[in-house]
Amino acid sequence: MEPVTHFLAGACIGRTGLNRKTVLATLAAVLAAEAADLDVFWGFAGPVEELKHHRGFTHALIGAPVVAAVVTGAVWGFHIWRERRRARKLAKLNTEPGAPIPPKLAPRKLHLGWLYLTTLIAALSHILLDWTNNYGVRPFFPFNPKWYAGSLVFIVEPVLLVLFAAALIFPAIFGLTDREIGARSKGPRGQIWAIFALTGMVLLWILRATTHAEALAMLKAQPITAQPVIRVAAEPYPINPFRWHAIIETPRFYQTAEIDTRTDRIDTDPEQDVIYKPTDTPAVETAKRTELGRVYLDWGRWAVVRDIGQYPVPGVAPPDLPPGRTWTTVEFTDLRFGYGFGGFRSASGPPPLSAFVYIVDGHEDAG
Repeated sequence: MEPVTHFLAGACIGRTGLNRKTVLATLAAVLAAEAADLDVFWGFAGPVEELKHHRGFTHALIGAPVVAAVVTGAVWGFHIWRERRRARKLAKLNTEPGAPIPPKLAPRKLHLGWLYLTTLIAALSHILLDWTNNYGVRPFFPFNPKWYAGSLVFIVEPVLLVLFAAALIFPAIFGLTDREIGARSKGPRGQIWAIFALTGMVLLWILRATTHAEALAMLKAQPITAQPVIRVAAEPYPINPFRWHAIIETPRFYQTAEIDTRTDRIDTDPEQDVIYKPTDTPAVETAKRTELGRVYLDWGRWAVVRDIGQYPVPGVAPPDLPPGRTWTTVEFTDLRFGYGFGGFRSASGPPPLSAFVYIVDGHEDAG
């Protein structure tokens, strides 16, 4: 999922009652819920390293306790700094012994055990949320590097954003109302709303898992091609849990379709929705053996690799070669991301998460 969903989910986790066990629980949950994505800093080493390491150790079950420990340590350090700052302010007041301490300067106790439990739950929530979309995670890395993806929820799901945002906004609104009428606060607010939002998330997953299974069953019951089917997939759209983008692999080609499980309808056009499997040219074989090719094929469960000739990739300078030298471009795409956002067909240009390798005289030149 994208970062905003992770942050909001962490805030809701902190408000389920964990914020009643220790101070800074909500802050810790928010940070831990998104901390796994710090692996994006691998991007400074180049796009190949970023793809290779993204959703690796920090997104693995073995890494979650480490992520939680780091966040716990950072929040604990912040708590110590804040308490020392509070003590200095209190000392400047020159209050007499036994005098009441202003509420804002009263010491606040941090329970390290509850804080770590909060960050661990939030760190695990990141792995679970990422599993629900079609990019996938490697939860058993490094012992098992296989990618797993539920393909239930689009990477940006407005329904979840609305649920989480409501769980955080409405308690604040009601808190303003209570202060206006003089109602007494009973501790941290928003527990019921947070539980409601997280329960709604689970119910959404159940609904989408059900319709996802129905979409796959429809593809088996209503074959859209006479060719033998090797495998099928159904990729999610945002908002609409009944709309799915289907991919079917046969020995000779891939075919895509649009599925509506509410109407039991499958729409496909054999002239427009068929993608013939490209020929493995020498350039393609060379590109597959490059570091980029190995990493991409490890991740791309529906990868298509094709030789597209002397095609200059937008944003990448083509090889500057003297006369007599030959070059070709090899394109890597993944059919899971070849459909348009919101149900519209993809615009012209390469699909998202594509990769390119230039092959010069049979050798890799640039990627």
